[in-house]
Amino acid sequence: MGAPRVSVLLPARDAAVTLDACLRSLRRQTLPDWECILVDDGSRDGTGGLAAAADARIRVVAIPPSGIVPALSAGLAECRSAYVARMDADDVMHRDRLALQVAALDADPRLAAVGAHVRFFPRRGMTDGLRAYERWLNAVDTPQRVRAEAFVESPVAHPTLCIRRDVLSEHGYVDRGWPEDYDLVLRLLAAGHVVGIVPRRLLAWRDGPGRLTRTHGAYAQDRIVACKAHYLATGLLARTDRYVLWGYGGTGRALRRALALHGRHPSHVVELHAGRLGNRIHGAPVIPPEALDGMPRGPLVASVAGAAARDEIRAFLAARGWVETRDFVCAA
Repeated sequence: MGAPRVSVLLPARDAAVTLDACLRSLRRQTLPDWECILVDDGSRDGTGGLAAAADARIRVVAIPPSGIVPALSAGLAECRSAYVARMDADDVMHRDRLALQVAALDADPRLAAVGAHVRFFPRRGMTDGLRAYERWLNAVDTPQRVRAEAFVESPVAHPTLCIRRDVLSEHGYVDRGWPEDYDLVLRLLAAGHVVGIVPRRLLAWRDGPGRLTRTHGAYAQDRIVACKAHYLATGLLARTDRYVLWGYGGTGRALRRALALHGRHPSHVVELHAGRLGNRIHGAPVIPPEALDGMPRGPLVASVAGAAARDEIRAFLAARGWVETRDFVCAA
């Protein structure tokens, strides 16, 4: 038998409660030519047996409890298709997800991978912060926006990722003590790969207290900031130890501290706060935005919370000829 069109890579541990809905959404895909590699990461609730009984296209790879990165690596080694679609055992995919993402990769060989938009569930009890994150994520709709937003948060919801297998095999999943999914996206972009988005809500993304992002230390905010700082230091700031920092609220302070661990320090701090102008912060003079007109372009890191504030900064810099991702990046 030939390889199917797409391999679904699905790690799971003790997922019996949610797995049935997940697999039903997989079985009703309008693209039926798939295989699913379900990695049973040491489950004790019969997860592997439930998966194996659900459909002949599902292959179960059982491993001792090892964690997300070893589980993903074990599953990837079993994927036979040219494309690998990620999925989590507590989420539900739209019936057209695989068809649309495979079609997008077929149509554009420049794309290494594509994501998709999401809808969080259950809606009851959703916080304003989670709603804002959903809006932000679903506003990322082109490869250009993926690259521009990469240091705000991960611009691709990892359970929506569909990636060429040869690209994923080359880069793999690694454990650096921060989110493996965000790390992969930043490594792909750093290597020059193009990551796109199918601008449709193709995944119902379950939120709850048991999500790995809420329970594992690698997904804590300080670890996410450390991830951003690493790739800024090896990317935009690779050839200099000085940069302009726009913003010194909580977001900017945290990123400054993380970048300092890589020997990168602000030459100037751009601020709107009247009480800070004219002062020095860690030796860097605090200046208003207009003072940038007499300075060389970049590198500048705009580290502010809120999409509206970041868009104002983008407009200000673009009007003066600064090029995003070359001269400056926005971070959060």
